[in-house]
Amino acid sequence: MAETPKSRPANRRTTNNKRPTRKEEFSNDTKVFALGGLNEIGKNMYCIEHKEEIVIIDAGVKFAEDGLPGIDYVIPDYTYLKRNARKIKALLITHGHEDHIGGIPFLLQVVPIRFIYASPLACAMIKRKLEEKKLTNATKLIEINDLYQIRTKYFNIGFFKTNHSIPESLGIIVNTPNGRIVSTGDFKFDLTPVGDPADYQVISFLGETGVTLLLSDSTNAEIPNFTVSEKQVAYSVQEEFRKTEGRLIVATFASNIHRVQQIIDAAVKFNRKILVFGRSMENNIQISRQLGYIKCPDRFFIKNDEARRLPDNEILILCTGSQGEALAALSRIANGTHRQISIKPGDTVLFSSNPIPGNTGSVNRVINKLYRAGARVLTNEAITNLHTSGHASQEEQKLMLLLTKPKYFFPVHGEYRMLKIHAKLYEEVGFPIDHAFVLSNGDSILLRDGEARLGPRIHVDDIYVDGNDISGLSTAVLRDRQILAEDGMVSVLIAMDSRAGCLLNKPIIMSRGFVYMQDSKEMIREAEYLVNRELTKLLKRKTTFGEIKNTIRDTLSPYFYHKTKRNPMIIPVIMNKKV
Repeated sequence: MAETPKSRPANRRTTNNKRPTRKEEFSNDTKVFALGGLNEIGKNMYCIEHKEEIVIIDAGVKFAEDGLPGIDYVIPDYTYLKRNARKIKALLITHGHEDHIGGIPFLLQVVPIRFIYASPLACAMIKRKLEEKKLTNATKLIEINDLYQIRTKYFNIGFFKTNHSIPESLGIIVNTPNGRIVSTGDFKFDLTPVGDPADYQVISFLGETGVTLLLSDSTNAEIPNFTVSEKQVAYSVQEEFRKTEGRLIVATFASNIHRVQQIIDAAVKFNRKILVFGRSMENNIQISRQLGYIKCPDRFFIKNDEARRLPDNEILILCTGSQGEALAALSRIANGTHRQISIKPGDTVLFSSNPIPGNTGSVNRVINKLYRAGARVLTNEAITNLHTSGHASQEEQKLMLLLTKPKYFFPVHGEYRMLKIHAKLYEEVGFPIDHAFVLSNGDSILLRDGEARLGPRIHVDDIYVDGNDISGLSTAVLRDRQILAEDGMVSVLIAMDSRAGCLLNKPIIMSRGFVYMQDSKEMIREAEYLVNRELTKLLKRKTTFGEIKNTIRDTLSPYFYHKTKRNPMIIPVIMNKKV
């Protein structure tokens, strides 16, 4: 199995008997690489390059994890695309989820993209993002469907329907001079889907006519069997609507349009009026209703004032916050800080979702608060089927491999262990394991005349987005934030006369987030004494402000660590007497 990038120039010669340059060596190859989406869940971005043309598949974000304080999003480093902007012919979107479209506003600020091709639903979601960032004139959005074709000088591009948790999800076919590349996008094989079925005939036809390289969704590679059908979730949700007597509060992903439709269908069937809370939920329902993916009479959507006049058994509250996000509607309801809704005994809260890895703790905290407030809480269990994934499990992944019969396989969209397991499935269904490429972001695959090999590595990095700033925070800034979050800070105020070479007062030490000053007076006094002693020695000779700051840090760091086993950030503040 290919796992580490190697670049071995072929041993051929040009007509003038000179060894070809590195650029000439790869000039006729088709290059495939990921700027995001490998060894992680999120920021999906895959590129196909041939000569002077590049097509990009998806441009997503990754949501910040606990170890990134203050960070809103993580996006790929777009440097390579910026340098090769003239080559970019199109950005192709598989579907409208944030990990596939969330990076578009950031990308457009640094890289000119003339055309973005996406389904009507994805286009509407992208358009709203661009309006918020005042980027509506930065690109042209072109609505496509599974029958649409794009032709460039080197690429012939087509699409096929897949099943996912959002309508209009598409797989992508890119015919290149060196072979056919197929990207599944996010998919599962749902034999009783809520929306349109997948294009099984097209997928089979691709396998019969030849797929050189398959890029396939690896998210659920650890999960055996088949993914539960969305229709089964519909039955389970309706059963809970039938049994629940008080108010019903349902939290789910705002982007799971199929699930939202089923919850709304259940509300209509059992005559519950719907209150919607959460900006993303409101936006997605509005867009989906306009496009006909969510169907519901207007009279079922009500405002909070109307809800006060209705009995509890006629109310459904549909909200965001299924992942325990601090500012989401459900978290504010659980905390008692929501301006319009509060929990009362007799309420039932239904989580139609599973916690994303890393979110279990925050979800459990919300659940505990809901119980304390008197609510009955239902979560997804094996026997309840209140949620199902939009991603293929192992048997579906095997089926995709058997239908497409790829000569080479590139598992994508998953953490390292998921990519490895998916590659193993490729071997289990009868393909050679050395034709599977388990790579990292920046590694490239080169196609030449239907054969694949590892190519040169491309520079990639993570860009940490803080607010709207896409310049990216350095790792030093993040390290400082982590120190402040874990160990706090100590500021040391120094008043001195640099001309006289003396301190005007004893140093003053203040702590924030390190120790409680009232309980640590003796330690602080001793620290002030140590700084005073060392600076008095230092100022007897000619010195610099840099040396003074270093002396303060070198004196206090080991002292505080010895006393507390912690390393606070030490910030010297020097006030110098003016003549």
